[in-house]
Amino acid sequence: MARPPANPAALRPDCSHCFALCCTAFGFARSADFAVDKPPATPCSNLAADFSCTIHDRLRARGFAGCTVFDCFGAGQAVSRRLFNGTSWREDPESATDMFTAFRILRQLHEMLWHLAQAATAAYSADTAIEVRQVEWSVRKVAEGGLGEVLAADVATLHRQVGETLRWVSEEVRAGYIDDAPQPARLAPGSDLAGARLSGLALCGADLRGACLIAADLRGADLTAVDLLGADLRDARLDGADLSHALFLTQAQVAAARGSASTRLPAGLEQPAHWVP
Repeated sequence: MARPPANPAALRPDCSHCFALCCTAFGFARSADFAVDKPPATPCSNLAADFSCTIHDRLRARGFAGCTVFDCFGAGQAVSRRLFNGTSWREDPESATDMFTAFRILRQLHEMLWHLAQAATAAYSADTAIEVRQVEWSVRKVAEGGLGEVLAADVATLHRQVGETLRWVSEEVRAGYIDDAPQPARLAPGSDLAGARLSGLALCGADLRGACLIAADLRGADLTAVDLLGADLRDARLDGADLSHALFLTQAQVAAARGSASTRLPAGLEQPAHWVP
């Protein structure tokens, strides 16, 4: 029997139904992204009693740009409401350790599901699409299980399976573009392209998985079928760039970049509020 795909809404953050787990479970060090140090499993100093952020409307101005690019892929509300039945770590302090651990695990599982949903849509062949759905189901079984199942998840194995599946889809999709136009040899997985000048180029079919594109100039570039899984797009210039059919792009990557109303994004991703009109 065919299994229904994952609900897209379940993979989007809903802070109104979360116990501010991103503001507590993770730690961060003082840097360009965070104005202060914060150890893991401790509340941020800007966290209000109702789990809202007291500086939400001015995070970047106050030195917390890292908060504006974080995406839990809906793990926050799933942990808060489903796994812990709406009882917060403040109401039940003894639950904090398991709650924060579950959040860290489930966020990874939900990110996998996000990418697999994209892969299912992008896959050309029926066989590949079936393989994607099978892997997706194996991740969903864990992600939609109880607290014990989530805490016992073999995340490393699932990461490996998902990574291989996404690679197959990427190769299948990019195969149709590889011979269309010559591309610079430096466009390869894991490449250091920080500050690279790639504006106006047709990069179609390039594999930039895990590449460093910090502050790269991609204005007006065509990134159709470009694999951007895990690519670092912090401060990359995307004005006028076409990413509408880029592979495995996330909202967090988009939020970390610099773009404008002329930037074309894939369906399901939104232009960040800090982008220029």
